[in-house]
Amino acid sequence: MQKSFGFAAPGYEGVLDLFEALLAADPQYSAQLAAYRDGVKIVDLSGGPHITADSVTGAYSVSKGVAALVISLLVQDGLLDLDRTVAHYWPEFGCHGKDRLLVREALSHQAGLMGVEGGIALDEFTTSLAAGRLAATSPAWRPGSCFGYHALTIGIIMEELCRRVTGTSLQSLYDQRIRTAYGIDFFLGLPEELEPRYRDVLYDVDPLQPWLDPLSLDGLNSNAAVSTIMELPNQRPVRAAGMSAAGGVGTAEGLARLYAAAITGVDGRDPLLTPETVSAMSQEQVWGLDRLSGLDNAFAVVFMKPHVSRNFGSHRAFGHEGANAALGFADPAYGLAFGYIPQRAEDGRTQGKAHRLAAEIRRAASALS
Repeated sequence: MQKSFGFAAPGYEGVLDLFEALLAADPQYSAQLAAYRDGVKIVDLSGGPHITADSVTGAYSVSKGVAALVISLLVQDGLLDLDRTVAHYWPEFGCHGKDRLLVREALSHQAGLMGVEGGIALDEFTTSLAAGRLAATSPAWRPGSCFGYHALTIGIIMEELCRRVTGTSLQSLYDQRIRTAYGIDFFLGLPEELEPRYRDVLYDVDPLQPWLDPLSLDGLNSNAAVSTIMELPNQRPVRAAGMSAAGGVGTAEGLARLYAAAITGVDGRDPLLTPETVSAMSQEQVWGLDRLSGLDNAFAVVFMKPHVSRNFGSHRAFGHEGANAALGFADPAYGLAFGYIPQRAEDGRTQGKAHRLAAEIRRAASALS
């Protein structure tokens, strides 16, 4: 029988029991789980045949939430105003009816820019070349009139806005102001010397393939190395570049520590974000039928929000999941920060393992309050 490694603090034994039950139910199940409460680590577990506590692996769109913390800093610093137009910072963007699109709208999947004709090659994704092509694209719907998940292009928008207001890359700012400063074991750009820690994501099917707009994948499909979005973090160029939409890699402990640093601080350090910034960035912007997936969805500024079929926290929670059912989030209502990364991709959209584990952590936290 598989056993877990790590610890669960007193009062959180139910979390350990649930994690070990998941391991016992599937001999191929491998995952990392971590959580902080009020800046103190309360859970740090790993188990299964394919992963260790020190392994780093792909987390797909969890990367969006990580990158959104950089955007949060730009808002907090007064460099980026959510109620300015994107074109105010990026004039070339203001064509084909996009001139009135607000930053908060663009960063909550309302731009209608799921991709560009001919796709975007992997080596272009984190460059201004990709941003230029996206800026010149005519939107699929009237910007701001509805929303649909911009699986890859929202990263291009975040990165170009960051370049426009700071003169440097989002990945560099993340590294300098967040990852290094708070000792975060999650990377938007994995250094070459840490490559021995990387473990490939295992997957049987691509859960996004049925509904992703083809324009968002054309560039990937034309690349011999990548035929599915699931292969993205398994490619060294992708994880080296750290594309903010889907290229982040790390540990579940790194994710949990990241969100703890954001809302409560860790190791006696002040929180990265003020309560005002947390409120502004985590306020729900859209909810309802996602134009691309046909499923219900809810977004704040970049961050996913909980709702009936993605019930990972209270109404104040914010974070992001990944295509493999990885999940990272903060829940200020409980003082919780959570990270979960499976080694084999799961279908986690409706009460997946991450949601069950998060619910057990909330239950324990409530009982200890």
